[in-house]
Amino acid sequence: MEFDDKRGLQARSGVLPEGRASGGESEEARDSRIVEQAVLRALFPNARMRRAFLQAVGAATALSALESVFPLGRAKEAFAQGAGRPEKTKLSVGFIPITCATPIIMAHPMGFYAKHGLDVEIVKTAGWAVIRDKTLAKEYDAAHMLSPMPLAITLGVGANPVPYTIPAIENVNGQAVTLSLKHKERRDPKTWKGFRFAVPFDYSIHNYLLRYLVAEHGLDPDRDIQIRAVPPPEMVANLRADNLDGFLGPDPFNQRAVYDGVGFIHMLSKEMWDGHPCCAFAASREFVTTLPNTYRALVRAILDATAYARRPENRKEIAAAIAPANYLNQPVTVVEQVLTGVFADGLGNIRRVPDRIDFDPFPWHSFAVWILTQMKRWGQLKADVDYARIAREVFLATDAARLMREAGMTPPEATMKSFAVLGKTFDPAQPEAYLRGFAIRRS
Repeated sequence: MEFDDKRGLQARSGVLPEGRASGGESEEARDSRIVEQAVLRALFPNARMRRAFLQAVGAATALSALESVFPLGRAKEAFAQGAGRPEKTKLSVGFIPITCATPIIMAHPMGFYAKHGLDVEIVKTAGWAVIRDKTLAKEYDAAHMLSPMPLAITLGVGANPVPYTIPAIENVNGQAVTLSLKHKERRDPKTWKGFRFAVPFDYSIHNYLLRYLVAEHGLDPDRDIQIRAVPPPEMVANLRADNLDGFLGPDPFNQRAVYDGVGFIHMLSKEMWDGHPCCAFAASREFVTTLPNTYRALVRAILDATAYARRPENRKEIAAAIAPANYLNQPVTVVEQVLTGVFADGLGNIRRVPDRIDFDPFPWHSFAVWILTQMKRWGQLKADVDYARIAREVFLATDAARLMREAGMTPPEATMKSFAVLGKTFDPAQPEAYLRGFAIRRS
């Protein structure tokens, strides 16, 4: 048997040229081939010398000689671990049935978890506090969370401090202010004094954007309106029962309120902050560090699903996959209107907003810094914080960039960027100055 530098060793397992694998080649055979080639290259850096050595002694003898002077077996075992085989393959991931969780949900019926060697049970969960508690109790290995939640958990705001991470943002945009039909003539937020609003959770982009919106119109969100946390699946029923005047919530419930004839879409969240984060894929720091291969496989599955969801031509297929009862439990037409951005607004209009919701997984550090300013603004976060350090520790932009490149995606070069919320520019390098610029605030 001869050795060809482009083909590698061909003894024992009949391997194919480097960089390719036959349909029948096992992972073990592939890993073994890669280790053998790597050892040969280390011992014989010159390709001509490698070829001469193999031609002189033959592939089988060469492998025996290598094994006598180098622990090939242990090297192959180590490579198998380092090459990405998950330490744990059966996983439980909690989710709330909203379109923000699209990559996490669709990865199950569309095979993205299985592609990366994982057997993932995605568990529909009643509310965000339950998601948090079950994840902290390790009933869930990882979870769909609102992007402020891992920051709050890490800092011990609303719960005991536990280091948490966001390796990927699940969605950008995709929320709306929905009002009861009886308020069609009260579109100016200045007239909303006394309104009863719902948001999904205290630590949510929804809460911060609603507060930001009314405060920009001169209302104090703690004194002039009521804001209560309501699980998203209960928002439409509360609007119908006249327990709420409106909500700033996730889809598909804004669209479901229109579908059911009980509300109208007053404003898309992208009209407040185009490209804002909402939900995230979250895991504890312990999970990330103790099960690195499992973590990597899980994030790669999410990234692959996200890349698929970003393409507009796939949105109807995805809507059909995630609409059933075990996932969103919504009419397909409601989910399609959200994902495609062609929708009825409840005011007699058909709107076309292709990026009503989008899927960009990069966890910008500047997102975390903005969220922290709002946690301080409204008194949730009492102590001073090192904004940049907390952002780096929780929003794993470096990991995300590396895994995005491996998945064939192009991550940004930087981790901070400026953006505008309701026309006011946010500079992540000046968070305290930004915070001091608000006339209505608790701190």
